[in-house]
Amino acid sequence: MNEDGNYKTFVALFENDVVGFVTIVQALSVGVAIGYLHIQALAVKKEFQHHGVGTKLLRHTENYAKELGISSIILCSGFKRTDAHAFYEHNGYDKDSYCFDKIINLD
Repeated sequence: MNEDGNYKTFVALFENDVVGFVTIVQALSVGVAIGYLHIQALAVKKEFQHHGVGTKLLRHTENYAKELGISSIILCSGFKRTDAHAFYEHNGYDKDSYCFDKIINLD
């Protein structure tokens, strides 16, 4: 996906089957030389939700950030994903901003 190594995907396995994953990118930030980690995606198979898999993926991401000396992790989540919001807040993430996007017509 990216040759400079800023993108990582960590997977959770159960009996050699991928049951969850988190994809992150180390991004640049004005005023912070090392930048921050942006969680691009986090997903856990339905039958493995509420068993700690997502939390373990977040903790692994947080430990990876510490190894790099990064103190900030950011993620975006859609307004209607209230269960996901509760999960992130339960794991210590603060709801402190809005994410905005715009689809550009390429025609």
